[in-house]
Amino acid sequence: MSLVETSIQTSETPLGRDDLARLVARDIAPGSFVNLGIGQPTLVSNYLLPEQNITPHTENGMLGMGPVATGDQIDEDLINAGKIPVTELPGASYFHHADSFAIMRGGHLDICVLGAFQVSATGDLANWHTGAPDAIPAVGGAMDLATGAKDVFVMMTLLTREGASKIVEACTYPLTGVGCVTRVYTDKAVFLTGPDGVRVRETFGCTLEELQELVPVPLTAAPAVGQ
Repeated sequence: MSLVETSIQTSETPLGRDDLARLVARDIAPGSFVNLGIGQPTLVSNYLLPEQNITPHTENGMLGMGPVATGDQIDEDLINAGKIPVTELPGASYFHHADSFAIMRGGHLDICVLGAFQVSATGDLANWHTGAPDAIPAVGGAMDLATGAKDVFVMMTLLTREGASKIVEACTYPLTGVGCVTRVYTDKAVFLTGPDGVRVRETFGCTLEELQELVPVPLTAAPAVGQ
């Protein structure tokens, strides 16, 4: 099937951060235990619905993290790993940092949602260091999440400020995890990554053919069944 014959565009314009967060939240299976990483992934907590029965985890020691806190909700002692004030869901629990990492490393998380600098065609993840001389390398818990979570979703803009694709044939930045990413949510498309290469589930504001001009790896349309 050629790119031209495949129509998977579901939006007339690229998605904004909140629309993308809403999409990620919708795709998380009911009953999941989920870690939301620093940056864009934090927004996903704002769009999780009570009927999904999802339990968000934050690596600094909390299960049952609620949406971002605002106004009178703000408690400076109640923050996520990115130091952003958050709320708590009914039944929320708190524990030692070491116990939190045991949850991550022990395979107890169904999904983690992380930001990224690069994702390779086979699902390698680079999200902690660009090699810039003035950058402060800090992998934090990302390597534990990338290795321990059953599924790793990435949420990022498709292009850098210079216009280069963050989806690449092979990562040029230091790796966080190898072959760990299963799905990439961007402002222009949702990508499925793995041993079979990069498949595109849907596009936003562009056709699959136009998307291929931006991404330097072969793209194919993902089957409609089993999304």
